[in-house]
Amino acid sequence: MNLGTWLFTMLHGRRVGDDLAGNIYYEERHPRGGRPHSRRWVAYAGAPEASDVPPEWHSWLHYTTDAPLTGPRMPWQKPHLPNATGTPLSYRPPGHDYEGGHRARATGDYEAWTPGE
Repeated sequence: MNLGTWLFTMLHGRRVGDDLAGNIYYEERHPRGGRPHSRRWVAYAGAPEASDVPPEWHSWLHYTTDAPLTGPRMPWQKPHLPNATGTPLSYRPPGHDYEGGHRARATGDYEAWTPGE
């Protein structure tokens, strides 16, 4: 959180809750200027990365729900994982340069097209 956001949070913010990743969620104490709803924001525990926000808090931040969905998790619900694209944890299929650059040989059921035949 930068200095301006921290100052605004201390003066105008009301802590609503936090998630398992350590992110803290705030909303404006008193909405200003005829807005239909108060501002909502998140103070990230680490580097600011929007995919770190779990779905239950995402719906609250985007005014889909009035209260965060903080009930018991269903057995079929998986834990939230942030987007790993561009990191060493991202998916790399067999044959990717970072995975050695070699993939399994084709099975032989492919016949290449040759022009004029």
